[in-house]
Amino acid sequence: MKHTYRAHAKLNLHLDVTGKLPDGFHSVAMLLQSIDLHDTVTVEITPSPGIEIICNLPYIPTDSRNIAWTACDAFGVTQGVKITLEKRIPSGAGLGGGSADAAAVLTALRDMLRPDMPEETLLGIAAMVGADVPFCLVGGCRLAEGIGEVLSPLPCLPETYEIEVLKPVQGVNTARAYASLDQIEIKRPQTARVIEFVRQGGWESAFPLCENVFEQAAALPGLAGYLHSRLQNGALLARMTGSGSAVFSLWRPGEMPPALPVTFECAERFVCKPVCHGIKRL
Repeated sequence: MKHTYRAHAKLNLHLDVTGKLPDGFHSVAMLLQSIDLHDTVTVEITPSPGIEIICNLPYIPTDSRNIAWTACDAFGVTQGVKITLEKRIPSGAGLGGGSADAAAVLTALRDMLRPDMPEETLLGIAAMVGADVPFCLVGGCRLAEGIGEVLSPLPCLPETYEIEVLKPVQGVNTARAYASLDQIEIKRPQTARVIEFVRQGGWESAFPLCENVFEQAAALPGLAGYLHSRLQNGALLARMTGSGSAVFSLWRPGEMPPALPVTFECAERFVCKPVCHGIKRL
């Protein structure tokens, strides 16, 4: 038995860190949107016991350090499982690639082993695996609160918009990014107004208010220049996603210039569209 899925990346169109919890985690308020950049994840139930992960990228761990393995453990798999990851989403970029893979694995295990499992149960398992996994499971556009696992549906960003995503060569360590943020006084963004505009379908009123508080503490060379260059050339929104290091700009159809300056050493560039789902079976 074998199923294959597209596991879609996410963007933080807006991100506020609202506090630090007693367990060391942080509470957030985020506007999350799925995009068509995706990994392809194949999950096979095998006669041999244990978990096997195969990946097209040699630097991705294929043992218990991989969150896809964690997903199998959290689901409580007793059968043998073979997972094949065809990675396109850059890792360590704030695009949710690992979380999307884990969400695809959970979806596959539910579909093959527990097709009667309620969605709420699967979302509960996803929250145990990682804070971004519940969103990657459902996808579309959501307000994410708590540590990211409390999701409220919102109208999806229209698929007519074009999105440029750049992954700098330099990565960002998420734990260090949060530690840096803890050392400064955050300038609070207008999250409530952003969400209200989105609920009303007023995206182009929301974009100028969208922020990412990690940019206030980011040590990513060239970030400010990138954001300025995109907005000066007509982008509706330009931000870093998650704690970085990927950045993105959002454009009306046909308005993205064919060539724009890159203010940092860039590893990968993608031109994407919004999508209204997280995991899609092929």
